[in-house]
Amino acid sequence: MKSLYVLLFLMLVSPGFGAVTSASDGCADELGCVEIAPDEKIVFGGILRLSGPRPWTGLDTQNAFQLAALARDGVLLGREIELLLEDSACSEEAGREAAKRMVANPLIVGIIGTNCSLAAKGALPIISEAGLLMISPSNSSPFLTNADRGAGGLYQPGYFRTAHNDLFQGVLSARFAVSALGVDSVATIDDGDPYTRGLANAMADTFAGLNGEVVFQGVISKGASDVSGILGSIAESAAELLYFPVFVPEAIVIAEQIADAPEMENTIMMTAGGAFATALAQGAGEAAIGMYVGGPYVTGEAYEAFLETWKREIDEGGPTTGFSPHSYDATNLLFEAVEAVAKERYDGALVIGRAALRDALAAVEDYTGLTGSLTCQDESPYAGDCASGRALAIYQLTAAEARGENWPPPVVWTSAMLDEE
Repeated sequence: MKSLYVLLFLMLVSPGFGAVTSASDGCADELGCVEIAPDEKIVFGGILRLSGPRPWTGLDTQNAFQLAALARDGVLLGREIELLLEDSACSEEAGREAAKRMVANPLIVGIIGTNCSLAAKGALPIISEAGLLMISPSNSSPFLTNADRGAGGLYQPGYFRTAHNDLFQGVLSARFAVSALGVDSVATIDDGDPYTRGLANAMADTFAGLNGEVVFQGVISKGASDVSGILGSIAESAAELLYFPVFVPEAIVIAEQIADAPEMENTIMMTAGGAFATALAQGAGEAAIGMYVGGPYVTGEAYEAFLETWKREIDEGGPTTGFSPHSYDATNLLFEAVEAVAKERYDGALVIGRAALRDALAAVEDYTGLTGSLTCQDESPYAGDCASGRALAIYQLTAAEARGENWPPPVVWTSAMLDEE
């Protein structure tokens, strides 16, 4: 069912699908139009993480897109839906090159992606300049929705996301550390990536604002295999909690080397969504037991039905990351925006204005998705943010996850608990 915002948008700014234009009508959209001939498919792009040692986020996004299309019998506005994929490899350069290939295709209506904030840094300027839009299900760096270049902001018009902003996760993690764990001191590690740096800083800033002491903040390299030096410095700082919101390979290395450091026996470990995957628990094994992980948290009947469909249509083991419902919501928002602005030309072709499509997404308000109520913001530092930050929780890894017998791990704290303090 179309939500109220779609109906209002249709009445106010668009003749709507089904309105037939005259032979003399051209494209009046300030950013240009996508024109789809009567016998052509509606083509969407996906700039996703599909290669490398951890491609599961991109595969989950691709599968969620297919489920959203399947719910419409694979058809949108009477046309078959197609998804063209480009691999971002979670890299700034690969994201940039993927974006160049996307904008070179005049049939691309809109883009799902990226999965990684670093890839978005490379892709966004190109996509935005071309007048396209991109909606991400898993980018969470605060820099991506911040327009303040002096503060490191990377926002570009046409960017949206259904993933949480890590400003929210930073608050959740810091409040959990203080209220539930009772710690007074924290150290952080990031790898310089916009995602890891933004989240480490957000957590540290909130922790300091709660009268906690940030005793150390350090950086490791992506792919680091020896972090003993930085762990030695953290041990000397006597930090009660080490917060390292890095990706799975680096998180495994940190956990394993902490397990081999007697002086850090009592150091509490916490990581975040970039490492929220079965590969972390199974890769680190016993070294991961007891670790806290912040990540997506989605519940409800609609989500349970989504999981059942996934197990039936995709994989009986279910999604491998926590961002599959965010991908489903992102896809449906894009589909509904296309329905809101597409016009049928006199010759049966569809005409979709690029600026109109951006405006339709920006107009989303109180949309009921799997991940909760979505309202897209338009002001920095939340420009393009559609999620409320409520679909988050802190999990704790147990022996069952380390042995591959259970996923996701038990929830120990949710964003709802912030309201109870």
